[in-house]
Amino acid sequence: MARVYQQAFATTLSNVARTDYERITVKPLAGALGAEIGGVNLARLDDKTFAEVHRAFLDHSVIVFREQDITPEQHAALGRRFGALMIHEFVAGLADHPEVMPVVKEPREAFVFGNVWHTDMTFREIPPLGSLLYALEVPEYGGDTMFASTYAAYDALSATTRKLIDGLYAIHSAGQVYGPKGELNEEGFQTGNQATRIHVKKEAEKTMEHPVVRTHPETGRKCVFVNLAFTTGIRGMEPEEADPILRMLCEHSTKPDFTCRVRWQKGTLTFWDNRCTQHYALNDYPGRRRRMHRVTVQDKTRPR
Repeated sequence: MARVYQQAFATTLSNVARTDYERITVKPLAGALGAEIGGVNLARLDDKTFAEVHRAFLDHSVIVFREQDITPEQHAALGRRFGALMIHEFVAGLADHPEVMPVVKEPREAFVFGNVWHTDMTFREIPPLGSLLYALEVPEYGGDTMFASTYAAYDALSATTRKLIDGLYAIHSAGQVYGPKGELNEEGFQTGNQATRIHVKKEAEKTMEHPVVRTHPETGRKCVFVNLAFTTGIRGMEPEEADPILRMLCEHSTKPDFTCRVRWQKGTLTFWDNRCTQHYALNDYPGRRRRMHRVTVQDKTRPR
């Protein structure tokens, strides 16, 4: 198994070995994914610098910018450089900027939004390209976000497992999270987490199918595309057949070797590629406030 992982990392690193950046600095966070980007003012991003930022995004899947000072208008404008913006149908945005979603945990609250390994909104026909999360207020410690490379996860699978899952389609739904019987409609959550405003809807129970293994539309690389939060089954399989496969893939995709960790500071902005990553918001700062703004970019085509 160790040899398989080493081969996976050799494949991953060969895809991020570029050093020919002229306008930005790129410092990898971990072997599988993630990099801190320096030399950038996101409020004043010229076209040539943007092109290098976009290349670093594709190279590293998660890119982190420190000491940024942007307004909600500038945050949204930055997102639009990458594509049209999405408005989350189950989570409220700012009153004057509905495309900017506040992600807040108050000191009195027990729950954290995103406190499970997941890929955002895979229940949609066209899931997001990615999200840009900006830190406005963070605790003195805790509140980090973990990210996992589903490229590395696919690369590390055996040839036998790849043959099994290539061509399968997974069923995705928001019902178990945002539906009337979902975890975010439970009394404990509703009374313990009110700063991030959740809209529970019957429409969340709709289903959508996507390939278990998708090909990234810009890099051409394959990755695993299932997650604990929104993947509920596999087309043509009974639950007792599908569940062990999905459980194995979800656990495999978030192995520590495939992850990086972002430690937030006020003014940090992190942009992750939703097409080839999962993420997990840590809930390890009881009695402290954390306030973020998120902008989500729409992809152009369905997963293939």
